[in-house]
Amino acid sequence: MSTPRYTRVAIGLHWLIGLMIFVSLGVGLYMVDLSLSPAKLRFYSWHKWAGVTIFTLVLVRCLWRLTHAAPPLPDPMPRWQRMVAEATHYLLYALMIAIPLAGWLMSSAKGFQTVYFGVLPIPDLLAKNKDLGETLTLIHRYLNYTMIAIICAHIGAALKHHFIDKDDILRRMLPERKASHPTAMEQIGTS
Repeated sequence: MSTPRYTRVAIGLHWLIGLMIFVSLGVGLYMVDLSLSPAKLRFYSWHKWAGVTIFTLVLVRCLWRLTHAAPPLPDPMPRWQRMVAEATHYLLYALMIAIPLAGWLMSSAKGFQTVYFGVLPIPDLLAKNKDLGETLTLIHRYLNYTMIAIICAHIGAALKHHFIDKDDILRRMLPERKASHPTAMEQIGTS
């Protein structure tokens, strides 16, 4: 019997968004301590572009999820683990939406409009307000720290299920491997 899996679209979006979040977090942590320079401004632009892209992909993923349910969790999984898994996923989705929004609000309040890929101006959501910009900077920062903690828990749980529980939780989200063609020796052995 085959393991119920996520759809290819869900798997692709999961890994693409995960990679983008990983890179964006790294860029964000690196850029904040740089002194003002053209390089720092370039990093800020890349970070903002990644945030807009992540936000858009998460919305696409949410729409996809509305019409394509996640595969069921294994029957033997304890109820408390099911509840924690569900809560963790909801929190991850909430953070993947809240963090880019907080960054967008922060940029607006600080008077730095986002121009997506240097071409498409994203409208500011707030008027320039230095104090509000500083508050939103803290909110954006602490939401990201929360995201890092939740991602670590998410990865830890997936690895625990794979290596300790030896269930199919992780395999459901891995790209399917094509069955390898049997070698000549394997074909002879089955004849």
